[in-house]
Amino acid sequence: MTPPLISVRQPRAHDIVDDPVEVAGVGTGFEGTLQARLRNAGGNEIAQRHFNAGGTGIWGNFFFRIEVPGVPARARGTLEVYEISAEDGSEINKRVIPIVFGRSLIDPFHGFTIHTVEPGDTLSAIADTFYGDPAKFQIIFAANRNQLDDPDEIVPGQVLRIPQ
Repeated sequence: MTPPLISVRQPRAHDIVDDPVEVAGVGTGFEGTLQARLRNAGGNEIAQRHFNAGGTGIWGNFFFRIEVPGVPARARGTLEVYEISAEDGSEINKRVIPIVFGRSLIDPFHGFTIHTVEPGDTLSAIADTFYGDPAKFQIIFAANRNQLDDPDEIVPGQVLRIPQ
């Protein structure tokens, strides 16, 4: 089985990213040129850049940063890494990674801490503990949308990211 021509190792799906977004992986493309794009929650492109990795038939590691212009209005977005076809200019071998913009959750964003849900916990109580304001439960909810469908439904043992 042939591995994919582009493999993004960082960020992983649903990671909370900082600004600039740091991207790492391994890949190859025509003449070693690949593209990256950030999209906001509405699917609109907010940043793009090209970079080099490997070359035709040769794999290479890549690491680069892509600046996030401003603070996206909503936390969810995507990173796309792809190659432009030499034949027709289409986007090929595309990898789409759902991400969460940290500065959309809390600005400035310094990372997150981990909280394991205990019996009796609510997002409001957790927000009160970490932020001193139970109304900020929405920050925690938005940071954990990959595992929470309803802010009123958390279960003991769940591991939540608390943006700082």
